[in-house]
Amino acid sequence: MNSKNIKSVLNTTTSIAPLTIRIPLGIVLSAHGAQKLFGWFGGYGLEGTGQWMASIGFEPGMLMALLAGSGEFFGGIALMFGLLTRPAAAVTAFTMLIAMTVHWGNGLFLADNGYEFALILLFASVSLAIQGAGRYSLDNLIKSWLQSR
Repeated sequence: MNSKNIKSVLNTTTSIAPLTIRIPLGIVLSAHGAQKLFGWFGGYGLEGTGQWMASIGFEPGMLMALLAGSGEFFGGIALMFGLLTRPAAAVTAFTMLIAMTVHWGNGLFLADNGYEFALILLFASVSLAIQGAGRYSLDNLIKSWLQSR
C-alpha cells in the first residue's frame, strides 16, 4: 500500500463531532466483544458464545464467536483511539448487520429482544466510516505526520 492510499484511509474531517460518537461506540462495542471473547462483564466467553452461535445456525460456532467478538472488541478499541477508523468502522458495521439478523424476527424494540440496539450501533459505525475519526484521533495525528515528511 503506497502512502497515497494510506493517507486516503486516514483522511478525516477536522470536526470534533466524530469524537462524541467514537468514544461511547468504542466502549460499548469493545465491552460486548470482551463478553464474547473473554467472558468479561457477565459474558459466556468464546466457548459459551460459540455454542450459542452454533445453536442459532452460525456454524462453525467457535469461529463465528471469534469473528464477532474480535470485530467488536478490537474494532471498538480502534474506534476509541481513532486508529484506522474507517476500516474498523466498516468491520463493526458489518458485525452489527449480522447481529441484526439474529433479532430481526423479534421486531424493532429492545424490550422484545428486537434489533434496535444493533441498528443504532450499525449506523453510528457507518457514520464514522463515512466521515473518519475527526480532529482528535490517531488517524489525524498519523496523517499529519505523513504529510510533514
